Amino acid sequence: MDDDAGYRGDAAALVWAALGGPAGLTGRVRYGGARGLLPARLPVMDLARTAVAVCALAGAELAAARTGGPVPAVTVDDGAVATAFLSERHLRIDGRAPTAFAPLSGFWQTADGRLRTHANYPHHRDRLLAALGLPGDAGPEALAAELAGRSAGEVEETVYAAGGLAVAVRDAKEWAAHPQGAAVARRPLLTLAPLGAATPPVRPPGLAGDPLLPAAGLRVLDLTRVLAGPVATRTLALLGADVLRIDAPGLPESRDTHGDTGFGKRSAVLDLGARAGRASFEELLALADVVVTGYRPGALDRFGLAPEALAERRPGIVVARLSAWGDYGPWGARRGFDSLVQAATGIAVTEAAADGTPGVLPAQALDHATGYLLAAAVLRALTERSRTGGSRLATLALTQTAALLTEVLPWRAPDAAGAADAFDPEVRLADADSPLGRLRHALPPVSFADGPANWSRPPSNWGSDAPEWW
Repeated sequence: MDDDAGYRGDAAALVWAALGGPAGLTGRVRYGGARGLLPARLPVMDLARTAVAVCALAGAELAAARTGGPVPAVTVDDGAVATAFLSERHLRIDGRAPTAFAPLSGFWQTADGRLRTHANYPHHRDRLLAALGLPGDAGPEALAAELAGRSAGEVEETVYAAGGLAVAVRDAKEWAAHPQGAAVARRPLLTLAPLGAATPPVRPPGLAGDPLLPAAGLRVLDLTRVLAGPVATRTLALLGADVLRIDAPGLPESRDTHGDTGFGKRSAVLDLGARAGRASFEELLALADVVVTGYRPGALDRFGLAPEALAERRPGIVVARLSAWGDYGPWGARRGFDSLVQAATGIAVTEAAADGTPGVLPAQALDHATGYLLAAAVLRALTERSRTGGSRLATLALTQTAALLTEVLPWRAPDAAGAADAFDPEVRLADADSPLGRLRHALPPVSFADGPANWSRPPSNWGSDAPEWW
């Protein structure tokens, strides 16, 4: 163990306690690997390794609960963690690098400050342009010219009202004074609580064989999109769960994003607004152990997917709900992405360049960290369900993870964090043939003794699988 492991263990113990994990288990975690990765002013690497550590520990704990043995030792390698947190950038499909952000996604100068937009999906691009009165074929120059004469706050509200995505760039003090920032400050990092009526313990069959797959035999309905939710369900698939992703037929996922986050999972299309689609979903729910949702709060309630409704129809279910801004406060019903949360919460200002140009974290760290925390919450809920029964609800938000990064994890000077070591991410990449093509991808960072080293299957084509359990 390196001389910084005590600090790392303290951070993991803090988050493990938030998950309700048994005190002392974080002593099973060992840290190592290259130092100085994911460099930033904020403690991004500390956030990344902590999220992976508690996720791996939750997996090891569930494996022990199913085998009746001790909790396996957990290893957290900084090189593996940093590579995984950049998985969408390392991906290659038949040698092609993925497209990152669309031309109308980014920072823009306004009359009174800066604005961040997100227009990677065609429908978000269309809504952004329509809200600003621009033609559908407008490019970056036209958008810049329009925004230069308008207030960032006014554009934020106008675009939101049209169903688009744009936020004013705020510093930390401005975010703290904002009603949504104040609401986030009153909330814990995450919540994991009983849901609905009491039910008997659900004890899955014992595990045998190598590697240990703590989620083997468990069924997960994945109703999430970019990026935190799919990272969580990708991790549950790694640990043996039968994960079935469900999307609406008119809302296809990006090929690149699906290639990155679809490992271990199957992908099906269901129209929940149609009688046949709802009937198929109910058949799936009747045998599901976990439902993970990642749409804006309330968006799926009309389909009977509110947590309370799910627990009523499927007693003993574990529900995990993810949002960008939280399911409370004036922004509780808003859409959002990692890049927008960075801009709104002061992160972009903290990471700004010397000339004041807003900056970004070295990875989509809020997304990835929240994904591993979400998976950890599900795994802990399954462990608790096996002991005491009952349904469970886990709720997480990108803004709450941002608060962990900016307000909870201690800032340290670069020399305290250690000089950067030479590290070649190629050692943490692997190749796989898939229906999408030949994939070069990041290996999973979640590791414990006798646990899985890679996913059992590559991504299928989006929407190509039958909506049924194996």
